[in-house]
Amino acid sequence: MGQQIWMYWLHLYLEVVAKGKTSNAIKKLLELAPTTALLLITDADGKHVGEKEIDAQLIQRSDMLKVYPGSKVPADGTVVWGSSHVNESMITGESAPVSKEVGGTVIGGTLNLNGALHIQVTKVGSDAALSQIVRLVETAQMAKAPIQKFADYIASVFVPVVVALAFVTWLGWYLAGVLGAYPEDWLPPASNHFVFALMFAISVLVIACPCALGLATPTAIMVATGIGATHGVLIKGGDALERAQKVQCVVFDKTGTLTKGKPSVTSAKVLSDMQLGDFLRVVASAEASSEHPLARAVVDYAYHFHFFGELPTNMDMQGLRTKNTAWLLTSSKFEALPGKGVRCSIDGTDILVGNRKLMSEDGVSIPSVAEDYLKDMEQHARTGILVAFDKRLVGMLAISDPLKREAAVVIEGLKKMGIHPIMVTGDNWTTAQAVAQELGIEDVKAEVIPAGKAETIRSLQKDGTMVAMVGDGINDSPALAAADVGMAIGAGTDIAIEAADYVLMRNNLEDVITAIDLSRKTFARIRLNYIFAMGYNILAIPLAAGLFFPFLKISLPPWVSGAAMALSSVSVVCSSLLLRRYRQPRLTEILDIKIQ
Repeated sequence: MGQQIWMYWLHLYLEVVAKGKTSNAIKKLLELAPTTALLLITDADGKHVGEKEIDAQLIQRSDMLKVYPGSKVPADGTVVWGSSHVNESMITGESAPVSKEVGGTVIGGTLNLNGALHIQVTKVGSDAALSQIVRLVETAQMAKAPIQKFADYIASVFVPVVVALAFVTWLGWYLAGVLGAYPEDWLPPASNHFVFALMFAISVLVIACPCALGLATPTAIMVATGIGATHGVLIKGGDALERAQKVQCVVFDKTGTLTKGKPSVTSAKVLSDMQLGDFLRVVASAEASSEHPLARAVVDYAYHFHFFGELPTNMDMQGLRTKNTAWLLTSSKFEALPGKGVRCSIDGTDILVGNRKLMSEDGVSIPSVAEDYLKDMEQHARTGILVAFDKRLVGMLAISDPLKREAAVVIEGLKKMGIHPIMVTGDNWTTAQAVAQELGIEDVKAEVIPAGKAETIRSLQKDGTMVAMVGDGINDSPALAAADVGMAIGAGTDIAIEAADYVLMRNNLEDVITAIDLSRKTFARIRLNYIFAMGYNILAIPLAAGLFFPFLKISLPPWVSGAAMALSSVSVVCSSLLLRRYRQPRLTEILDIKIQ
């Protein structure tokens, strides 16, 4: 009996270890948040008149906090004064410090490196980034994967079958004894046929306990979600983890996902006698009310030319965005046209800024010189923007958004894993195909409006294909929700992250491969756990029922059966804990690249 109790407690201990280790990384993140904060005290005019150290739990939304170099950011917020670099590796896994300027966002628990900052708190308590990460992981640990339902079904059938088998075992041995089918010397001292048969029946009941079957899935999922969190991949549930291992096709949004999401204007061409500065000022005034990345790139470009009198380079563009709008013209009747551009009125002139489709719908003719300019830009993977005043084309701009350095290698890696990559974009076909060719993507969906991305996903799913979607923007959220597996880039919008099943915190495309690989490894481990659990029962039940006793005189007393039952649970929990040895796949190994 002592051995049985010892094995039972061992299996419970290892199960607790599996759960505890899963949350260690999350607990460490919470411990990184400072316990105190430096509150800036302001007078009625909003001027800073003092500082006060307060408990971090007393921080409220809209509080103004001061963060010294070398100290930790007390709460999520927006920089209102100062500039610095912040180490966000504990959240994103990215080791490179991130530059923070006025208007930039900071995350509680990250480390301010080299400059003092004043921040205005935007999120506290359960809304803070760290709290959301913890909630995501805890929810994922509690959620059942569909494969667990299979285990529950087996257990629901298995238990009554085992009870019936135990009764048949007792009845068989008892009748065999009463009818003299086996010699009396088989009976233990001071025993009888009833007790002898009962020992076999009890052994069957004990050894066939489906505990290991019930532990096979949840322990592996708890460990996997914790491992994912340490690698910057947040998984929202066991069902998402299970679907990811079946993914056959990955659809990528282009802007901000395959590209850096920091477009810049590379050239501008005026077709009328209008001065370039005046042209850029009007276009920037039209685009100023738009939140599209291309619109912000146009405003930055025009801002630099307006204040510095020269066209900027890409390096000049960094950190240019400003809240100063006094130099812009007043626009009215502004209308954003998804997938096309913008429309507004400035000083009584109707302004159109957008693509070919917008111009053709409004009856704006495009001269051959403009067509040649656009084709040349598009063949170099740049996006052409057309500008029309009162239905007359007056100029064009070319915008480039550099590809992420790892994008092409990740695409090739997915192909090696047997996954078909697809790119979907609102860009024209020429630009889209130029980008796709650079990445090695053969399947492209271009000129797709935001609402059409979800339709693209559904069309791919019609033949039963398991589709994953990787995106970052608000316009990607319907497609992320429609996909079998939605993966939101961590630097994306809150809406996109809410709609997704996975959140890739590092804003690195390599984590797409990590997410799928971790899912595959986890479910390979779950299947191995089922083999341990079911194989043990298949081998142990005949032995417990005494089928080999007439030939080998081998039997399992109930206490040995109990120990064996606990050992099966121990083997399953230990198998799940081995997932902690998971290592992110190296792209050099996936691509079979040999580094000299």
